[in-house]
This record gives sequence, structure tokens and C-alpha cells, in this order.
Amino acid sequence: MNRHPIAVALQALRQTLLGRDAPPGRPLLARWPRLARYAAPVGLLAALGLFWITLAVESDWGLPTPIAVLFAAMTVAPLLALPRRPLLAWRLTVLALLVCTFNAPADTPGPWTPPLALGSIVVVAVVVARVDRPVLAWLVAITAVPVLTLVRAENRAAVLALLGALAIVGDLIRRNRLSRHALAAQTELSEREQERRAVLEERTRIAREMHDVVAHHMSLIAVQAETAPYRLTDVPAPAAAEFVAIAASARDALTDMRRLLGVLRSESTGPQTAPQPDLTDLNAMVDVARRAGVPVTLDAGPDDGGRVPAPVGLAAYRIVQEGLANAARHAAGAAVRVTVRAGRSSLGVRVQNAPPDDVRARPDTEADAGHGLTGMRERATSLGGTFTAGPLPDGGYAVTAELPYDSESGDR
Repeated sequence: MNRHPIAVALQALRQTLLGRDAPPGRPLLARWPRLARYAAPVGLLAALGLFWITLAVESDWGLPTPIAVLFAAMTVAPLLALPRRPLLAWRLTVLALLVCTFNAPADTPGPWTPPLALGSIVVVAVVVARVDRPVLAWLVAITAVPVLTLVRAENRAAVLALLGALAIVGDLIRRNRLSRHALAAQTELSEREQERRAVLEERTRIAREMHDVVAHHMSLIAVQAETAPYRLTDVPAPAAAEFVAIAASARDALTDMRRLLGVLRSESTGPQTAPQPDLTDLNAMVDVARRAGVPVTLDAGPDDGGRVPAPVGLAAYRIVQEGLANAARHAAGAAVRVTVRAGRSSLGVRVQNAPPDDVRARPDTEADAGHGLTGMRERATSLGGTFTAGPLPDGGYAVTAELPYDSESGDR
């Protein structure tokens, strides 16, 4: 005999009668902190009003004052416990339904006072939306006991139908809430995975571009080392051998780099043979942005493109490119200013846009701006530089990068 369903049922019964609320201690108005701020005083006033109403009704039914006070307190107690302990509130409600049944007039539809009947409906409606199905089944069955034993026969069907409807609606609400929580968790997980994938893709792209730049210089080193004995006269034999060793090392490095690039590239991605852009291509990129309707102003010295190494120039070009794309996407129509300044040991890049017409379009965080800022930061930090991005006091937005380099090794 399979005892698993029986074990589940007994565990649910234990949870229903003696278990802690789930989730324990979670207030009903946790999602609305402003409303929860006024819930306590309003609830206390409502409970006090129900207490006096119940006391008046019980007194009119001829109950002694001590018993009337007790019944009124039992009527109000579940409502006071409902915000934080709904399951406890239901237990108190069942107890009140079983006990507070004395001296009801013959013309009343049920043995309970109107405050107790309405309060019980509220408690049951809240509890059925916060428990799982096994506990819900026991809760409905136990709540039906005072209905079947104390409510008049002609009214039982209506009360049981109301109880069943509350149970069905409550279960649907709970399942919908769990589905939304699961969907939110899955969405957050997908966003994190997408961000991680974007970072990896950007790093792969940077590695490919760095390969193209470094491979060019390594090829020059190999060629110069191999041809040095023929271009220079009276080269000693040891020096000629050293040149041969340098050329061999350069070619070995090129081979290793090509193997690494083969791992990074996918099968469908062919080699990139086009020359990589640098700062000398900024004017062309700005002209394209202007033709696309972006009002761009470029502030760059005429020799900036020749003062920095190729990797730094490529990174600066990509940062400006992504900065213009973000400005066009999030601040359509706003004026954009691109500033590029080369110093002795670093290249400063800044892309700043004026406030957009719709301030809601301006991104406040990297999550709002997508993965573009992540890629720009990766490029800057891969060169040992710094990158900052954020809104300006006037409502605009700016991205700033500082890319260091060795002035002695720059392309001249």
C-alpha cells in the first residue's frame, strides 16, 4: 500500500492545526509600504468599532455582559492577527464559530453575529490565498464543520458554495503569485546570463581586434629582423644569428596568436582582413552620424590619431562609436559633443549629450543602457585605463574614458 498520500495528508493536517504561517511573519501589505504605514491605526480603529458593535448585538440578544465581552473579543482577535499570522487568525475564527453561538434569535439566518460572519469570510479569503493545496483542503474541510453543524439546513448550501468559491479563487491567486515570482526569477537569471554572454562576446571581439593590431607589428618585427643582415653592412655573425633568432621568435608568437584566435572565432566567422579603425577615422564616423540626424560636434586635435598606439586608438574609436549609438538611442535629437585629447601618457575620450526632450528616455544605469556601457568599460580596463558613465546635473549624459599608453612606443 502506498502510504505517501497519507503521509502528505497527515503532514498537511499537522501544518493546518499546529504549524507556523507560511511565509512566517510576512505582512499582507509588505508590497505597499505607504499603505502599510496607515494600516495599523486604521485597523485598530476598525477592530474597536467591531468590538463595540458585537458587544451591542450580543447584549441585545440577552447575553450577560461578561460573556458578551468574551464573544466580542473572540470576534475581533482573528482580525488583529490576520495581517501577520493569517493561519493563526483562521484557527481563532474556527474557535469563535464553534463557541459564539449562544442565544441567537430564531429569525436570524445563522447562529453568529454579523461582525463574526463577515470577519470569518475575510479571514478565510485571505488564508486560502496563502497556503498550499494540501493545507487548503484541510482548511476548507475544518471550516465546513461549524457550517454543517450550526447553520440552518436551508442556508447550508449557500454558505458551503461561498466557502468553495473562496477556496478556488484563493488557490488561483496563490498559483498566479507563484508563477509571477518564478517568472521574475527566471527573467533575472536570463538577464544575468545575457549580460555575462555580452561581456564574453565583447572580450572575444577585443581579443580579435588586438590580434590584428599586434600581429601587424609582430610581422614588421619578423621582416625587419630577417632583412637586417641584408640591409646593413658589416653585420657580425653573432648579431646576424641574433636577428635570425628574433625573427623566429616573432613568427612563433604569430603562430600562437593565430591558434588562440582560432579558438575564439566561431566556425561561421571568417578572418577579418579589413584594417582596424583608429582616431583618424573619427571624422568619417561623425559624418555618418550627422547624416543619420544626430547633431554631433567633434573636438579632436589634428595629430591625435598619430600620437597613440594602434590598440589605444582602436579602443577610443569603439568607445566613441558606442557612445554615439547610445546617445542616438536614448537621447534622440539631443546635441552630442565628442572630445578626444591626447596627453603625454594617456588619451582622454568623452562623449556627452544634452538633455533629451523626453527625460524618461535617458538611461540612469548600465542596465537601462543595455550592454554598450559594459563593452566600453571592458575596452578601457583591458588597456589599464578607467571608464565612468552617468547622468549630468543638467539632465544630459556623459561617458568618459582615460586610456593610458607609453608615449615612447606610440606610432609616429
